[in-house]
Amino acid sequence: MSTVVETDVLIVGSGPAGASAALALSTYGVPNIVVTRYASLADTPRAHITNQRTMEVLRDLGVEQDVIAQATPQHLMGNTTFCTSLAGEELGRVRSWGNDPLVQAAHELASPTRMCDMPQHLMEPVLVDAAVARGTSLRFQTEYLSHSQDDHGVTVTVRDRLRGDTYEIRAKYLIGADGGRSKVAEDAGLPMGGQMGVAGSINIVFEADLTEYTAHRPSTLYWVLAPGATVGGIGAGLVRCVRPWNEWLIVWGYDVTAGAPDLTTEYAESVVRQLVGDDEIPVTIKSSSAWTVNEMYAETYSAGRVLCAGDATHRHPPSNGLGSNTSIQDSYNLAWKLKLVLDGTASPKLLDTYTAERAPVGKQVVTRANRSIGETAPIFEALDGLSPQTPEQLWANIAARKEATEAAEKQRAELREAIAFKVYEFNAHGVDLNQRYTSDAIVPDGTPAETFARDPELHHQPTSRPGARIPHAWLTSGTRTLSTLDTVGKGRFTLLTGIGGEGWIRAAKAQDVEIATVVVGPGQQYEDPYGDWAQLSEISDAGALLVRPDGFVAFRHATAAQDAEALLSDALRRILGHA
Repeated sequence: MSTVVETDVLIVGSGPAGASAALALSTYGVPNIVVTRYASLADTPRAHITNQRTMEVLRDLGVEQDVIAQATPQHLMGNTTFCTSLAGEELGRVRSWGNDPLVQAAHELASPTRMCDMPQHLMEPVLVDAAVARGTSLRFQTEYLSHSQDDHGVTVTVRDRLRGDTYEIRAKYLIGADGGRSKVAEDAGLPMGGQMGVAGSINIVFEADLTEYTAHRPSTLYWVLAPGATVGGIGAGLVRCVRPWNEWLIVWGYDVTAGAPDLTTEYAESVVRQLVGDDEIPVTIKSSSAWTVNEMYAETYSAGRVLCAGDATHRHPPSNGLGSNTSIQDSYNLAWKLKLVLDGTASPKLLDTYTAERAPVGKQVVTRANRSIGETAPIFEALDGLSPQTPEQLWANIAARKEATEAAEKQRAELREAIAFKVYEFNAHGVDLNQRYTSDAIVPDGTPAETFARDPELHHQPTSRPGARIPHAWLTSGTRTLSTLDTVGKGRFTLLTGIGGEGWIRAAKAQDVEIATVVVGPGQQYEDPYGDWAQLSEISDAGALLVRPDGFVAFRHATAAQDAEALLSDALRRILGHA
């Protein structure tokens, strides 16, 4: 066996979780190696919806503009359409992904970023290129075989698939980001809840100029209610735009108990023709693959020095577009903690907070995504399309909604209501932004438990409570306009205060931990010209917020304090696992 390769962190997998972990670690100066058994990065679109929180992460890691340059912008994402085929009858639409005027306003108020559609085969190169440029060592065709760990590190055996030989990589920590069939998670013995393989689906990637059917109602998703659409799959047939309006991906279900159909080019083209509804338009099939709908989540994300992220820990259908978002946010949560543990600033106990904070999010995402599949059924019910029937009967049911009868009027109302309810899949702003962490890395401030004024899945509620992401407000600094989120992150803690908060500034500078300081107020480093921060900060001018490297509030004190240094020191000891 050849000489052992050594690194601080070994990452298995180069997908969204692994690539973003590498990017964050290299940005923070932590040596890391990424291994992937494949010869290239993703070659199919797969994950694509990129929400505001993920764009905030990418903004902090310095690649937001690289993503924006290649992504489909938000205004082309949101006429989610329900139809009998793209060329057929339209049954209704949902203004989606922040394109409803009221939701768009909420998006503008919530974040300095905009969501976008960035297919995985374009996202991975952005993340990986930046990671490698900053120091990540990337090894393609290198297959993880096994690992063993001791008190000082993890020894991983890998196989070079080009040469055929095996060798060892010695790392202080191992990140398993090797997807929904994670061998790292299996070898680590991570306990899982839920089940795999609850339904069967097929992805068909194809090229066709569908401008005449889509450009007038631009959208990321077109849902097709056609015979066979309720068999397996994700609730209905789906035509997804990969690149407007020439590259597409279809999702079509199959009976998982009978096994996947033979994915010939002829079969794939027949499905495309059925969902597009045009037998003449030129179609080029690029790829097709079968997969299963899963409802599984890890109850624990780590075992000793082995930590898992992404689909290794939460496996669910693409509903709500939460997969890569949750994966990237997992890694962002983990990377700064590894950095501080590796440089001796924090105790290894800090890493225990990774599971405490991210496992509830993963479980929520798995539950929400699977529930969204079920919420498509009422659309079929409104058309009496769930009971076994001939295609002719389904078309007759759909046509009946046009009649001037009391029954047809009721049917139209039920259909509108069922389509509108899909807002829980396509405009779940609260699911995207309302994460609340409870762990030893969060210091409660003794205020009463938070209550939500509106549905917490649909509506974002900003707060500076410990455990919440710092609220977004626009500040100015000289001629610059920047978000409060732009003042935090960058791998270090940040203390925000205002006029009268000098005691907190002195306390921050007296700590052994790097803490950036931000003073907001007239004539200060940062000013609040609109008065938004004064309302959102929920503290007095002389109060303080201590924000973690991931943008989450770790400690809050509403007023000035005589013992600011002692309070801040105690909070940091707790956060860093030294208490």
